Amino acid sequence: MKTEFIDVSDTQKNLVVEIDSTVVDAEIDKIARDYGKAARIPGFRPGKVPSKVVRQRFRDQILHDVVHGLIPRAVDEALRDRGIEPVDTPDIKDVVVEEGQPLKFTASFETVPPIDPGDYSTITLKNPTTTVDDAAVDDALKGLRERSARYESVEDRPVEMGDSVQLDLERTAVGENGEAQTDRHDAVTVDLGAAANPPGFDEALAGMNVGERKSFDVNYPEDYPIGELAGTTVKYDATIKAIRKRVLPELDDEFAKDLGEFESLEALKARIRADLEHQMMHENEREIRGELVRQIAERVTIDVPPTLLNREIERRTEDFVRRLIEQKVDPMKVNINWEEFREKQREAAVEAVKSALLLDEVSRRENISASDADVDEEIARYAERTNRTPAAVRARLEKDGGLGAVYAGIRRERTVDFLLSRAARI
Repeated sequence: MKTEFIDVSDTQKNLVVEIDSTVVDAEIDKIARDYGKAARIPGFRPGKVPSKVVRQRFRDQILHDVVHGLIPRAVDEALRDRGIEPVDTPDIKDVVVEEGQPLKFTASFETVPPIDPGDYSTITLKNPTTTVDDAAVDDALKGLRERSARYESVEDRPVEMGDSVQLDLERTAVGENGEAQTDRHDAVTVDLGAAANPPGFDEALAGMNVGERKSFDVNYPEDYPIGELAGTTVKYDATIKAIRKRVLPELDDEFAKDLGEFESLEALKARIRADLEHQMMHENEREIRGELVRQIAERVTIDVPPTLLNREIERRTEDFVRRLIEQKVDPMKVNINWEEFREKQREAAVEAVKSALLLDEVSRRENISASDADVDEEIARYAERTNRTPAAVRARLEKDGGLGAVYAGIRRERTVDFLLSRAARI
């Protein structure tokens, strides 16, 4: 592939590309075969249409698919090689494509103005503490003890906070059409004090005895996170079937041995301390990198291009929605004003874009890059996390023109490492 960059101005660039005819013809062959498999032409059996006939009959569609398949990959590769990130999707023009000829086109795009990263050594970072105190170890030990609690049946007293109760529950709510809707759940378990319980639900159950039945209303506040319940009143009818109390184990050597290969409680505490120190080390690293990003963002004095800003806001919104879905929460039923949510992301998005712009400038000046092998490793890790094949992940990235973002992400992380090595520590 031949490329030529033309600096129209400090911010406006043209990229002239010529893709070799052998690549073009190979893509034409591939697409023509796909058309041949699906073509239905009188006089020929399905899948048996001669290639020449397919190419003649579907010439315009095939060349259209070739253009849309090759151009995004070519532009992505050329920009990636130069370490350039356009403000917006390049405008493609002057496309020339014919079988047996190179594919030629021009991509016009806008970049940000030149940025001066300044003196790296004036970046000053504070070394965070690395000491884990005894209180942190005790809190972690307390958490282990809470999770190791067992439950014992209670028959001689009513429900108390902290109990786990089994109950038959009937729930009646008024739907949007004004009609009452009732659903029933038998033998459900509720832990009094759990964060997920409706407001006032625990207090209504407290004091009830086994076999007792009670009806009560729950008034959900206007800002309740589940949109379909916010501002509503729901009637509950509960019958207590069983009461169990939590019994915490003693903090002794036997407790430590029950948790794993620990000789004593002191050995368990030592492991907890080591784990907390390891966790603190990673948290400190994230904190230092975050402070570096904040400081370098302050060095960017230009206004953030609206396209890049909106793209970052959308990325943050999509990431939040994805986390909701992973937690089995329907984003459409959450009581969130999405326009307000996006607006609240603006300040952080401006900082993120500015820091990315400066990191890109430093990487260009210092010749910091990501290799194909680095990207292959990153794709393999992502494929493993999502239970997909690396080939499938790469194909999707190439189709969407997103491979450059993977290179950019690795390159920026390495640039952060470079700046950390140059920054002053106090």
